[in-house]
Amino acid sequence: MSLEFGWRALTHISQIDESTYGKTIKVGGWIEDIRNLGGIAFIQLRERDGVLQVTTIKKESEELFKKLTSLSRESVIVVEGKVQENKEAKRGFEILPDQVEVLSEADTPLPLGVADKVGAELDTRLDNRPIDLRKPKENAIFKIRSVLIEGIREYFMKEKFVEIHTPKIVAAGAEGGATLFPIQYFGSDAYLAQSPQLYKQMLMSSGFERVFEIAPAYRAEKSDTTRHIAEFTSLDVEIAFVKSSEDVMDCAQELVRDAIEHVSENAKDELGLFNVELEIPEIPFKRITHKECVEVLKEKGEGLTPEDDLDTVGEKLIGEVMKERHGIDFYFITEFPTAIKGTTFYAMRKSEDPSLTGYFDLGYGGLELVSGGQREHRYDVLVNQMKENNMDLESFDFYLIAFRYGMPPHGGFGLGIERFLQKMLNLSNIRECVLFPRDRSRLVP
Repeated sequence: MSLEFGWRALTHISQIDESTYGKTIKVGGWIEDIRNLGGIAFIQLRERDGVLQVTTIKKESEELFKKLTSLSRESVIVVEGKVQENKEAKRGFEILPDQVEVLSEADTPLPLGVADKVGAELDTRLDNRPIDLRKPKENAIFKIRSVLIEGIREYFMKEKFVEIHTPKIVAAGAEGGATLFPIQYFGSDAYLAQSPQLYKQMLMSSGFERVFEIAPAYRAEKSDTTRHIAEFTSLDVEIAFVKSSEDVMDCAQELVRDAIEHVSENAKDELGLFNVELEIPEIPFKRITHKECVEVLKEKGEGLTPEDDLDTVGEKLIGEVMKERHGIDFYFITEFPTAIKGTTFYAMRKSEDPSLTGYFDLGYGGLELVSGGQREHRYDVLVNQMKENNMDLESFDFYLIAFRYGMPPHGGFGLGIERFLQKMLNLSNIRECVLFPRDRSRLVP
């Protein structure tokens, strides 16, 4: 007779305490290990909350004993049995089984160790990703990610933002053609969206006032680095009626602080697996201008001109300097030259010095986490900046129409969820933060 169960009927480790001792429960999971001592066997069963012990005694039920000890590691079972205190067990209790249902027997040998301490190359792990994700640390990354996104949403709900979802198949790119993925769309040329930039700006003329989106974005960057991937999750924010980029920076720093605090309070066990104790950053974050960054990097032997953007080495060095001199991980780099941000045609330039924009980057320990600022909302100025970039205005008419009939001053930013998580957990490769990463050499699984 099969064992009756359902997802609501299963008990998890977090629900087991002294009040459940002596009671019969049902648990389901994967067999991590079996220690058969002849007359008694200990099965380590891994479920959502961790690993618990199922103890079977041969003389009490030879059939159950044989059934459990003959299974391969990583087989899936459901056990019905009594909870009994056992201070020698890792959890302080064990399950004495009355019934066992084998749901799926695992093939042998395993292509990848789960409980074993033997390491594997990242490519091998990604080729066998469903098995790799059974490891507690790998699994914990995505639980922390879920808590992080929950904290982000909580901040925006508190501040009365509207969550939006914009098209991911687009007719024109917001950030130039070099990193666009072209696709065929019913006989027409189209692209995968690099960001929702144009759409979230258009919505500022529609009365939404404050919007955010958490969604995939696509960049065809030919970068085989530990911080670049072709498909990533982007948080995009846009706010109407801003006075300057300072309003946008205020939102970004509050969001980062609140998100880190939320993760710190709600993912303690998972953070412990990485030996990470998050420090809640104090706001306001310190500002350093792009010009000051150039001077600092010259001191460090980096030959940067005032019109050069910071490269990976430069960003890392600035992060180290900010930590050494000020003891901080978060900082804004401000006043980017128009020569750098000018290709971002929608960036507002400073009225007192058009050679500079109000755009900023938010650095997190040497990693660019956020980029944004006030946008150009004045139709004539925006058109002129598009012409400077040799853009086909007709192709962007769908975008410009929003600026012809009443557009308030606005600004916003984008934040990479994976980069945030990578830096938070001190992970060596951003691919660790993606369930099934996409880069130049990986299209499956």
